[in-house]
Amino acid sequence: MTTALLFLTSHVAMADETSDFLLGKKLFTSAVPPCGICHTLKDAGSEGAVGPILDELKPNQLRVTNALNNGLGAMPSFKEKLSPEEIKAISIYVAKASAAN
Repeated sequence: MTTALLFLTSHVAMADETSDFLLGKKLFTSAVPPCGICHTLKDAGSEGAVGPILDELKPNQLRVTNALNNGLGAMPSFKEKLSPEEIKAISIYVAKASAAN
């Protein structure tokens, strides 16, 4: 029973992470303003030249979350424009997509 519960729990977590990843990609490319205006990220097909190249920086989820919430350098905070769920989704997407390159 415990093994079955762990299996089911891990599959639910993976499904949630996949939906967050897909939402994060959608938001990265279509938020106002879209992240790709400033950032280059191969998976998103963006070639922004203002912010760091995310494929090279390879930020983890926490780093992206902190940047979105608090701003960083020329990047403003987005916590008033994006919900916590949207910030989480973008953070998951950027961390996973940039790590793949």
